[in-house]
Amino acid sequence: MNPSISKKERIISLDIIRGIALFGILLINVGAYKIIIEGQPLPDYSGVNGVIHQLIAIIVEKKFFSIFSFLFGAGLFIFASRAEKRGDKPRFRMVRRLLTLLLLGIIHSIIFWGTILHVYSIVGLFLIPFYRARVSTIKKWLVGMTTIHLVSLVLMIFLPTPKPFLPILEFFSNDLILIFIMFLAGFLTAKAGWLVQIQSLSKQIRWMQVGTFLLFIPFSLWIWNSFQSGDNNVDLLIALGTIPTTLFYLSTLFLLLEKKHVVKFMKPISFVGQMAFTNYIAQSIIGTIIISLIDLNVVSPKDIVYIAILIYAIQIVFSIVWFKFFSMGPLEKMWRYMTYGKKYAKR
Repeated sequence: MNPSISKKERIISLDIIRGIALFGILLINVGAYKIIIEGQPLPDYSGVNGVIHQLIAIIVEKKFFSIFSFLFGAGLFIFASRAEKRGDKPRFRMVRRLLTLLLLGIIHSIIFWGTILHVYSIVGLFLIPFYRARVSTIKKWLVGMTTIHLVSLVLMIFLPTPKPFLPILEFFSNDLILIFIMFLAGFLTAKAGWLVQIQSLSKQIRWMQVGTFLLFIPFSLWIWNSFQSGDNNVDLLIALGTIPTTLFYLSTLFLLLEKKHVVKFMKPISFVGQMAFTNYIAQSIIGTIIISLIDLNVVSPKDIVYIAILIYAIQIVFSIVWFKFFSMGPLEKMWRYMTYGKKYAKR
C-alpha cells in the first residue's frame, strides 16, 4: 500500500484535478467558439454525433465547471489565509482579487461571449462573510443551500408550478446557485483542513464515492432515456444529477491521487492546472483560431472532441515548457500583481 503523499505533492494533485476540469470545460465551450448566425446550418445530432452529444451532456455538462468551482472556493480560502499569515487583511485582499477577476472577465468577454470569469468574481464576493464563520456554520449553509437547490429542481420536474412561485424556483435551481454551492463546498473543505487529511479521511471519502456512484448510474440512464424520448425536462435532469456526479468525480480523484504513481503519471496535467487562468483564456483564443483556419461552418460533436483534444495537447506541451523557465503563468502573474501591487508581485 502506498504511503500518503506529502503536502507538496498534494498541491500538485489539486493542480491535476484543476487541469482535468479544464478539459471538461473545454468540451463544453468548443461549440460556443463558433457563433451560429441566423440562416446558417445547425450542428448534426444524428448517428455518432448524437451519441457523442448525449454522452457529453451526461458525463461532462455542468460537472466539470462544478469541480472547477469547488477548487476556486478552496483556492480563495487558501489565498486569504496565506494573506492573513503575512499580516495582511484577508477579506480586503479577497475583494481586490475578485474585483480584479471581474475586470479581466469583462475583457475576456470581448473575446469569448461565454466566459464564466465575471460570474465567478461576483458570486465569489458572497464567500467573504464566511471567512470568519465557524466550520459548523458553513456546513449548515451548505446543507441548506444544497437542499433548496435540489428541491427546487425536483419540484420543477415533477410538479406543476403555480406562476407566482415559478421565478423563485427558477432562481434557486439555476447555475448561479450551483456555482455558489460548489464555491462554499470548496471553501469549507479548505477551512476545515480536509485537503491535507485525505489519507485519514479515506474511509469517509470511499463511502461518499460508493454512495454517489449509486446515484450517478441511475441518473445517467435516466438522462439517456430522456434524450431518446425527447423529454423536455432533460436539462433539469442534468442539473439534478450534477451535484452527486461531481462528488463522485471528486471523491474518486482524491482517492486516486493519494497514490504516488498516479500523481507521477498525471503530472503533465498538473502544469495545465497550475496556470489554469492562462489556459482558460487561451482555450477560447486557440479554439477560435483553429475553427477559423479549418473554415468550419458548423461545429459538430465529433469536431468538438477533435478540437478539444488538439487544444488540450497544445496546452500540455506549452505549460510544461513554460514552467521550465518561469514559476507562474503569465496571466496568473498579472492577476497577482493587480491583486497585491509591486510588493508581492514576485513570489
